[in-house]
Amino acid sequence: MELGIDRERCQSAGMCALTAPEVFDQDAEDGRVLLLRTRPSPGQDTAARQAADICPSGAITVIEEREGGSSAAPES
Repeated sequence: MELGIDRERCQSAGMCALTAPEVFDQDAEDGRVLLLRTRPSPGQDTAARQAADICPSGAITVIEEREGGSSAAPES
């Protein structure tokens, strides 16, 4: 699993940093999301997915890895 963020879309709610503090933080200047780890460890992936799911602005993208190690963006 790989994560992506869209700082322009972020509303600075902070739910990501509260849900997965090892993976996300907030910028001290503008409060927008900061990605600490693009590839969370196996112990962090559940919290990272949950943070993406509850993000009110949809600023976090979870990119799933396919068999063979390639990445695929989630289908809409």
